[in-house]
Amino acid sequence: MRLPLIKHIVQFIEENDSDYIQETISVLENLTENSNIKDDEMDVIGEILSNLYGATEVSNAIERGASKKVALNDFMKRVQGSID
Repeated sequence: MRLPLIKHIVQFIEENDSDYIQETISVLENLTENSNIKDDEMDVIGEILSNLYGATEVSNAIERGASKKVALNDFMKRVQGSID
């Protein structure tokens, strides 16, 4: 996951609607079921999906009242904690 990409997607959600992101996630998940997708393509799709899911979580935290900075920091702490 890359914080700059998550920030960018959160900004997109704020300016537009989270439905676009949910639909994009659905399309990408559907693509992963295709047997013609190569391993390197699957890696890229997985990385994009993780950033989209991360941005969705941050956006939901903001909707629940957290500031953008706090929501991003809390999310990244959870991600780093799960890696350790």
